Formats: sequence, structure tokens, C-alpha cells
Amino acid sequence: MSTDDLARVREEFLAALQSAGSEPEAVEAVRVRFAGRRSGLLRQLEETLKSLPKEEKPAFGKALNELKRFVEERLAAAQEAAAKGAAAAETVDVTLPGRRPPAGSLHPVTLVRREVEEIFLRMGYSVADGPEVEDDWHNFEALNIPPDHPARDDQDTFYLPGRLLLRTHTSPVQIRTMEQQRPPIRVIIPGRVYRRDSDLRHSPMFHQVEGLVVDEGITFAHLKATLEAFLKVLFDSRLAVRLRPGFFPFTEPSAEVDITCIMCAGKGCPLCTGSGWIEILGAGMVDPRVFAACGVDPQRYTGFAFGCGLDRVALLKYSLPDLRLLFSGDERLLRQFEGVRR
Repeated sequence: MSTDDLARVREEFLAALQSAGSEPEAVEAVRVRFAGRRSGLLRQLEETLKSLPKEEKPAFGKALNELKRFVEERLAAAQEAAAKGAAAAETVDVTLPGRRPPAGSLHPVTLVRREVEEIFLRMGYSVADGPEVEDDWHNFEALNIPPDHPARDDQDTFYLPGRLLLRTHTSPVQIRTMEQQRPPIRVIIPGRVYRRDSDLRHSPMFHQVEGLVVDEGITFAHLKATLEAFLKVLFDSRLAVRLRPGFFPFTEPSAEVDITCIMCAGKGCPLCTGSGWIEILGAGMVDPRVFAACGVDPQRYTGFAFGCGLDRVALLKYSLPDLRLLFSGDERLLRQFEGVRR
């Protein structure tokens, strides 16, 4: 080992330091390689000095000390430069334009609800709301639902302590509206409702919208015209609407309302099970006993009510295959509605 070997170590150190640049991790690796206390090259050279002949030790030791000072100075400068570079990288440049956070998108049910509200507001209706925790009177009794009706069973309704329950429909808000407001009444009632039901087409929590009109001289013809106008705006002006006889405890007469299939235009497809029709809502003339329970004179006033599931409307309107997608919180579904506003 000679001073020439020390010169080669010096050149090797400079090349490694230049290659490391201003990366803190790379500079640290160079330090460990050359100036590490246990296995660095300088430590190895100190061990070599001990084994040299006595006459060679003074010159080699002097050159080694100079190399050590050189390595330490260059390492200190490189570490300082690397630290400044790292700090500069973490500094926020306040002059840069801000990054716009993602705006997200409205849920399909929200989009449908807003569209339904917009349609009826243009028709002169107002939007009503009410509690989701109800009592038996407003949810069942006042709506002419008998005590032995299956909807009152524990297997269908979520009951709470204190003779309360989670509302099974938004119809209780119709009762509360008639108790608090004298006719004429024209309201729609969107909101969440709850039932013990969960499968491909049902959820224990879902969304409904109901409508109520009470005034003098209201007839079934008004109901039919209102629903036709609403459904043609909501889906397609070319679709046909039909009413079939039905039964609901709070309306008489009652009707099931169908529209021509929006996928096959009435020709028959898997969505409509080949019939060409899709059931969309239920409706009817308000039963006089419901009026009497709310203090509305059934001899003077008549009215109609209707209701449909907003989740089902969203499935049809946006061609979704499974109701449970609406409650999954999957961003892949919501991204498809980016930019859609109501």
C-alpha cells in the first residue's frame, strides 16, 4: 500500500460523490462506504497503516490524514447541499395556482328526486317533509289500515320502544299535512322509508315520493292527467300510460299505473318479462274515511294520492341492473354521473 493507492481512493471518492448528486440517501451511502466507522475505506486504510514498515509509516500517515480531512470536508458540504435541496422540495410555493379538489357527483337517487321535485314545482305543487320515526296513528290508523293488516306485522315493520316505528311509507306526511293545512292542498313528499325486506329488488331502507291533492271538485280524470303529464316528462313523451284496478286501504278507487317498457318500447324484453309494460306507481282517490280522520270534510272535498319508489325510477332511468348498487357506495357507479347536475 502506497500514497498512490491513496490518490486512487481520493478519485474514487470524488466520482462516487458526484454520482450521488444532491440526493440525501445517496450522499449517506457514500459516507458509509468511505468514512464509516466500522467498515469504511478510511477505517481499512488506518488498519493498513499499522502493518506498514516503520520507515513508510510517516509519509503514508501524513497522506492518509490529508485524505481524511478532504473526505470529511467534501462530505459535510455534500450533506448540507442535500439537506437544503430536501427542504426546498418540501417548501410550498404560494405563487403556484391551487389544485382544484375533486367535486364528486350527485347520487342517482338524488338526481331523480330533484327532477321529480322540479316537475311538480312547475305544476304548482309544494314539497313537504315529516319525521322518519312515526307513531301508529299517522303510519297506519289514520290511513285506514286495519289492525290485522300484514304491513303491521313485526316481519314487515321496524318497531321501536314507546309504541313508535320507522315509517313504512311517506303517507304519514299526507296525514300531518291535512291536519295542519286546510284545502286546497297540492304537495309532494319525497323521503326515506323503512321495511324489513332485502333482496335483488328490495332494500330495508329505500326512497319514495308521494303526491297529494285535495280540493273541491277533484276527480279521477285529474289524477290520470297529472300522472300522464308527470311520467311523460320524467321518461319519454312517446310512452303510453295505462291504469289497472288495484287496492290500497287509503284510496278508493285505486289503480296500479304502468308505462310502456323504456327498453323495448312495448315490444317485449327481459326487463318487462315480455309484457311490454312496467309497473311504475300506485294511485287512487283519497278514501273519505282518511279525510274524516284528519278533520277534512269528505262531503265538500275530494282528492287523489299517488306514490312511487325513487330507487326503482333510478334503476329504470339509468339502466342499472341491481337495486343494491344504489346503496353500495361504489365510486365507479358515482363517477358515471360526474357533471350531471339538477
